[in-house]
Amino acid sequence: MVPSPSTYRGRLAPSPTGLLHLGHARTFWIAAERARRAGGKLFLRNDDLDAIRFRLDFVAAMLEDLRWLGFVWEEPMVSQSEHRALYRAALEKLHASGLIYPCTRSRRDVIEAAGAPHEGGANDEPVYPPQFRPPAGAPLPPLGEKITVNWRIRVPDGETLAFNDGGLGPQQAVAGRDFGDFLVWRKDDVPSYQLACVVDDAAMDITEVVRGADLVKSTFRQLLLFRALGHATPEFHHCPLMLDDRGERLAKRHDALSLRAMRESGLTPAEIIRGFAHS
Repeated sequence: MVPSPSTYRGRLAPSPTGLLHLGHARTFWIAAERARRAGGKLFLRNDDLDAIRFRLDFVAAMLEDLRWLGFVWEEPMVSQSEHRALYRAALEKLHASGLIYPCTRSRRDVIEAAGAPHEGGANDEPVYPPQFRPPAGAPLPPLGEKITVNWRIRVPDGETLAFNDGGLGPQQAVAGRDFGDFLVWRKDDVPSYQLACVVDDAAMDITEVVRGADLVKSTFRQLLLFRALGHATPEFHHCPLMLDDRGERLAKRHDALSLRAMRESGLTPAEIIRGFAHS
């Protein structure tokens, strides 16, 4: 259900790690349409935490492509790189609550651990083996001014988490089975996507998150973080992914389907959006 017109706050949250493609545009169009129909506000967030792949020219291209397609949002744009203090405060709250622990295990360790089921293929995080956890209630080392070790949140094993998705209907997952302890802060001193997303959506008072269906499992992790941090949980609306002619989901490597390439080929915004409306 779409929140009431007086309170609806949606967001677009592209990452400047490549050119936006047709799949991004359709999801953003759905987000914009839901905000428009609710009589609410739409915000733009630049998810620029990935310092390795982040490029300033992609930010400029992102803004140019979104404006070319006719998207309008509340100014100014929010950038995650400006919110580090908020993320650190959230990490300290989780630390003070004893909900997180330091982890020195590598991804290979986790994948190779006996009996560690894999969650959802190469693009998802394997379930963290419970035997790798420190004992519950064990004293935590201090965070330190600079983080040099991964920190994970301990999920409540066996708890069923559920939400009613605006696009896909009822969803549920069991903590410890369908997903395990996940990263909230990386050893290169960068907050995880899960933590940054929750902190930002709470700080921006977002009432509905519209994004791709590949992030449904992330929603269960984020539900735990919203609860642990004491934030209100937004509604969620996950959109089916666009696939290429081989049945693979679109990615930023699909240059021919980037908005930039489509514009250069002579397609107009109206033609592209008309395709969304009939898809």
